[in-house]
Amino acid sequence: MTGEHQTLALLLFSAFIAVTLGITTWVSRNRRGSAEEFYAGGRLFSPMENGFAIAGDYMSAASFLGVTGLIALFGYDGLLYVVGFLVAWLVVLFLVAELVRNCGRFTLADVVASRMRERPVRIAVGSASVTVSVLYLVAQMVGAGSLVALLLGGTSDAARSWTVIGVGALMVIYVSLGGMRATTWIQIVKAVLLLGGTVALTVLVLMRFHGDVDRLLLTAAERSGHGEAFLAPGLKYGGDWTARFDFVSLGLALVLGTAGLPHILSRFYTVPTARAARRSVVWAVALIGGFYLMTIVLGFGAAAILGPDAVRGSNAAGNTAVPLLALDLGGGAGSTGGTVLFAIVAAIAFATILAVVAGITLASSASVAHDLHASLRRRGRKPRSEVAVARMAAVGVGVVAIALGLLAQDLNVAFLVGLAFAVAASANLPVLLYSLFWRGFTTRGAVWAVYGGLVPAVVLVVLSPVVSGGPDSLFPGLDFQYFPLQNPGLVSIPLGFLAGWLGTVTSAEVADEAKHAETEVRSLTGAGAA
Repeated sequence: MTGEHQTLALLLFSAFIAVTLGITTWVSRNRRGSAEEFYAGGRLFSPMENGFAIAGDYMSAASFLGVTGLIALFGYDGLLYVVGFLVAWLVVLFLVAELVRNCGRFTLADVVASRMRERPVRIAVGSASVTVSVLYLVAQMVGAGSLVALLLGGTSDAARSWTVIGVGALMVIYVSLGGMRATTWIQIVKAVLLLGGTVALTVLVLMRFHGDVDRLLLTAAERSGHGEAFLAPGLKYGGDWTARFDFVSLGLALVLGTAGLPHILSRFYTVPTARAARRSVVWAVALIGGFYLMTIVLGFGAAAILGPDAVRGSNAAGNTAVPLLALDLGGGAGSTGGTVLFAIVAAIAFATILAVVAGITLASSASVAHDLHASLRRRGRKPRSEVAVARMAAVGVGVVAIALGLLAQDLNVAFLVGLAFAVAASANLPVLLYSLFWRGFTTRGAVWAVYGGLVPAVVLVVLSPVVSGGPDSLFPGLDFQYFPLQNPGLVSIPLGFLAGWLGTVTSAEVADEAKHAETEVRSLTGAGAA
């Protein structure tokens, strides 16, 4: 990229960072310092504000960079991510949003622990939430590294590495100083910018083909080198049984995983009532649905205008398809229009990453402080402020995410998020649904449900082609691949539900009917909710 590109994009990056740091500083001067303020922003956000913030939290680098790249490279099969990410919100809307808002205070563990023995449940659910959050953070770090590497020369490993470190440092600052209120406003600003940029690019792609969607698709298929197979299922997930099972596994993970993501569930605590939580989801679904429809146009547009070879040439995983498309739509390399549009899109993508990273870090630090630290602290030891522990936890989570982000720089960000969704659906969703809807559910069942999904999911990922055994693995020189699927959801999600059932039916504990009745009344009516 030319020096003109670099200068303009870096100026826009700096402007967004300055604005968000300004928001964070302003909020830090006007906060009360309470746990409710830090974790839930004082529960003062309206449904529309929270809906925009949820959309900002959810429309991550995986959506804007990764999904578009996968569609550009694999056509129809890349659409699985769009369908999965969007359909997942129906599960959230009808089964989770309102009930979680009524039953919890700050974290997922609050919902489960309300009718169980708190200590083992909080340790289990808190551990799973941190694991999911770190996996999700890694994807955002990889997206940031790919973006800035493209800006500074396309293959700059040093640029990618320093970008990952810089994003990690910024996320710690956002969370430590501003808490949920600053994070929410950053996400709202980011959502508006991202939707505006996506609309502009979509209009330009359609104008290039004079509004003829058929011509767009046929051109994409022709330039792909695969012909009509590009527009049919099977290019990535067809062929042998392994690829087909991977398709089913990924679909399950995407559809069921959203309802178990800690940073999404924590957003329902930022509104005053359960009705507001439900209306927030309606706003979010409308915004997210429109966004994903546009990513389809951008993905096929990148295939038709750039060609998959050009996309792969910049980044093998396809993470830079959108910025390259913007460069071409603006007039090409060296043109003023191309420079401006590329810089704006790159800055929006960077803003997307920073906002999502802040939300995930806040959710994971809340799990550490509110669940793990409170449960593992030695009795008799003077308790520290929960908010102080959460700030320290943000630093620790940031360090781990940076280290893993440096390791996974060559993987597609949407694919990495698919792994996080699989772990969330395996460990968090079974315990959440059982707690809300099964009268006889016990503490042992809750603990077994979490570990019965979490441990298999993590172990199967380690033993999968993602980590070793292939040229695209994290460790291509090693081979301890014993599990053939890239996504563990098909195996680990049923294991989580099975372990929860088995733990309950083999437990000598008798479920507390009074506590379940209290939880049921609270979840359905909001009576007694925080």
